[in-house]
Amino acid sequence: MQEFDHIQSLWQSHSIEVKISSEEMLMQAKKEVNSIRNKSILNIAGMLLSFVAVASLLVWFDFQSWTTHAGIFIFLAAIAVTTLMLYRGHRLISKNDFTTHPNEFLVNLKLYQISRFNLYNKLYWIYAIALSLGISLCFVEILAYFETWLWALVILLTFSWMVFCSTLVRKAVVKKEKERIALLIEKFERLASQFKEQA
Repeated sequence: MQEFDHIQSLWQSHSIEVKISSEEMLMQAKKEVNSIRNKSILNIAGMLLSFVAVASLLVWFDFQSWTTHAGIFIFLAAIAVTTLMLYRGHRLISKNDFTTHPNEFLVNLKLYQISRFNLYNKLYWIYAIALSLGISLCFVEILAYFETWLWALVILLTFSWMVFCSTLVRKAVVKKEKERIALLIEKFERLASQFKEQA
C-alpha cells in the first residue's frame, strides 16, 4: 500500500507542460475561424432560403384573410431582421485577415462574441414572439378548414416545438458557441503574447 501511495504522490507531483508552437496554434485558430465563417454563411443562406420559401406562399396560394397576409409579412420582417443581424456578425468575423492583423481581428472577434450574445439573448425573443404572432395570424384562416381536434393538435405541436427550441436547443447552442468563441479568443490572446515575446 505504501508503494502505491509513493507512486501516486510521484505521479501527482510530476507535471507536464505542453508547449504548442505559434505555427501550430495559428493553424488551429485558422481552422476554427474558417469553421465559424462557414457556419455563419450557412446560417445566412438558410435564413435567405426560408425568406424565399415564406414569400412564395403569397405567390402560390390565394389567401383570403387579411390576417394571413399580416402573419406572413410579420414572418418575413422577422426573418429579414435576423438575417441582417447574422450578416453584420459575419462581416465582423470575416472583414480582415487574422494572419496580417491579429490585434484588429481579436477586437472584431470580441465584438462578434457580443453580437452573438445579443442575438441569442435579446433578438431571439423578439424573433420568437414575431414568429408566434405570425403563426397565430396565419392559423386564423388556415385552421378554419380543419376539424376542432386537428387544429388543437396543430396548435399544441407548434407551441411544443417552439418551447423545445426556445429552451433546450437554444441553451445547448448558446453554451457550445460561447465556449467555442471564448476558446478562440484565448488562442488569439496567447498568439499575440507569443509574438510579443519573439519580437
